[in-house]
Amino acid sequence: MKILHIVTLHTPDHAFGGPTRVALNLSKAQRAAGHDARIMALGDGFEGPLPRTVEGVPAHLFRARRPLPAFEVSGITSGTLLRTAHRMARGADLVHLHLMRDLVTLPAGLLALSCGTPLVVQTHGMVDPTENRIARLTDLLGVRRLLRGADAVLHLTETERRDVNAVAAPVALTRTVRLVNGVRPQPIKPARPPGRPPTVLFLARVQQRKRPEDFVAAMPTVLARHPDARFVLAGPDTGALLATLELARGLGVSGSLDQVGPLGHEEVLEAGRRADVYVLPSIEEPLGVSVLEAMSVGTPVVITRTCGLAPDVARAGAGRVIDSRVGEDAGNALKVAGAVLELLEPETNARTGKAAWELVNAEFTIGAVADSLRRTYEDVVRRRGGRVSPCAPHGT
Repeated sequence: MKILHIVTLHTPDHAFGGPTRVALNLSKAQRAAGHDARIMALGDGFEGPLPRTVEGVPAHLFRARRPLPAFEVSGITSGTLLRTAHRMARGADLVHLHLMRDLVTLPAGLLALSCGTPLVVQTHGMVDPTENRIARLTDLLGVRRLLRGADAVLHLTETERRDVNAVAAPVALTRTVRLVNGVRPQPIKPARPPGRPPTVLFLARVQQRKRPEDFVAAMPTVLARHPDARFVLAGPDTGALLATLELARGLGVSGSLDQVGPLGHEEVLEAGRRADVYVLPSIEEPLGVSVLEAMSVGTPVVITRTCGLAPDVARAGAGRVIDSRVGEDAGNALKVAGAVLELLEPETNARTGKAAWELVNAEFTIGAVADSLRRTYEDVVRRRGGRVSPCAPHGT
């Protein structure tokens, strides 16, 4: 099967995060199964020519243009990308669109719809009801049409399924399918050797929605019991790094904080192996890949109740699920600190780390996710009355 994944953006520091990581993980699994899967996106931040492959996946990347700079990532596009997307969609067996309200995936999806190629849409929690007038106009001009015209709409959680239905209203979506995120299975890490200071990890985009300030604000309480503990702040800065580092200085804990910036995929896994606890106090996180990657190596996690993985983590005993509310900074920090201190207890750490590793291997491997997605693809093609063509390069 010839599968074209269209996603908004790929950068060297992986600043766009989840949707691109999901598209890459799925493409790698699909290629390993013999399919011709590839990705198309804007490429930004590269020196010299844009790469033609990303982690072994053929990539059709195009220089980002900024016709609407005030809208940041939603306002970048490329006419060449859109022309190529139209041409390649006609030669694909199926287009998998990682949709957000932007000038890449929205017009590319409408072009795929216009040429009749089977279309699967995945919104990654980024399309929900809103009072924002620009977003509502975008829904009216194209998002609604894409959701209604797609052969399948994938959702991570029941909340996301309700959200995309609300955007598509008054037409009810009848072809929604739950597809969780998946990661590559990893060997479980060994226990922390005696004498090594404990390490607590935040690894995500450093932005306000991820609440890195709650991670830093928890440090004094944890350091009071573990004065040698190290706290690692990893991930690309998307707006909150300066304030987070200023908070650390104000609390007098900068000496215990290692700010390491963006990491490559293998570095992400290695950071998880070195950590004793992973923390993501995000206000809302549909189904974080970074949480799964930490658990995949046997690191227990601290996440909020609004994270899509919260029921799974609580059920499996794979960490701690806390409440977090905007405007309750001191209370949030105490909850993070309390959860981290519990998980640093050796017996608790060993038990929850093993539970985290088992949870990923039982329910969230990329192989299982790719198998589930394959069945959805086959159902889409069958309903269309079409046959899947043999693997061959897409038209370029």
